[in-house]
Amino acid sequence: MKKYLLAGVAAVAGMAMSGAALADIVIATAGPMTGQYASFGAQMKAGAEQAVADINAAGGVNGEKLVLEVGDDACDPKQAVAVANQMVGKGVVFMAGHFCSGSSIPASAVYSEEGIIQISPASTNPKFTDERPGPGIFRVCGRDDQQGQVAGTFLATEFKDKNIAIIQDKTAYGKGLADATKEVMNGLGKTEALYEAYTAGEKDYTALVSKLKSENIDVVYVGGYHTEAGLIKRQMVDQGMSTILVSGDALVTDEYWSITGPAGEGTLMTFSPDPRKNAEAKPVVEALEKAGKTAEGYALYTYAAIQAWADAVKAAGSTDYEAVTKALDAGEFDTVLGKLSFDDKGDVTLPGYVWYAWHDGKYDYK
Repeated sequence: MKKYLLAGVAAVAGMAMSGAALADIVIATAGPMTGQYASFGAQMKAGAEQAVADINAAGGVNGEKLVLEVGDDACDPKQAVAVANQMVGKGVVFMAGHFCSGSSIPASAVYSEEGIIQISPASTNPKFTDERPGPGIFRVCGRDDQQGQVAGTFLATEFKDKNIAIIQDKTAYGKGLADATKEVMNGLGKTEALYEAYTAGEKDYTALVSKLKSENIDVVYVGGYHTEAGLIKRQMVDQGMSTILVSGDALVTDEYWSITGPAGEGTLMTFSPDPRKNAEAKPVVEALEKAGKTAEGYALYTYAAIQAWADAVKAAGSTDYEAVTKALDAGEFDTVLGKLSFDDKGDVTLPGYVWYAWHDGKYDYK
């Protein structure tokens, strides 16, 4: 009887091993699915779901189907680390995330330690790749120092005779972007009339706006997210100010206009060339819009992160961490963002930042 029982156990074990060989590949995206930045989480989720659906419809990756896990870090560093550990427990081999730099940077330590590839669609702080804890950390978006170069040069040349204020929300993203912009602007001989920090998540910025007004600020550069920037812009208009608000890529959501209304008219921001205008992205944009999902902002960046990883897995012949990392380092990938590759830091080789202006509820090239 014992002999038969052992034989049965061996058979079950063999079946389990056979099943594992044919198991689905578990990947993930993570970002602010709830909270004040949830519009960006919705962008990421939409892009990730569409990428998984399209790849599976085309036969999957190396004959295996992808299964998507979605994590909510609410752009909180501690919660991001908890999400990363949860993904380890779920057997995730790839993370297309996180969104906020303050989340991606601490979470990257977990992914690196556990042999999980991470490609962020949106984290722009230079430290994410400059100080990456391992070779499997990448991003498909630009960097704050690149964005700051464009913004700082523009402020110094276009508003050289104006009073400029630089304000930031004290986050890894907001402060990093503001400081990079300030450094470039100062280097070109333009000094800000005011440099101020504010607290993210508040509803009333009247005191800050009053200070901007008392300093006769003509242009305010905001290192921060759309929710606070929108409130500040609206409250400036409420105080009779015609100050121009300039900011970065965290304003690429229609929710900005929902906050400002007509007060947002003329807002300027930097973002990479709009991927929705790429011919390669057209069928994906159409599919997302048909499903009632957003294709704006970082939806296509998340889609592209998954595309690049999937092609690297095909080139490597497996999901092995080292093999896929080498494939990502060496490859050039056709994505909805266009052809892309990665440098030796894990940064993407794509066109840099351009200017957009908000007009009548929409943003488009300036």
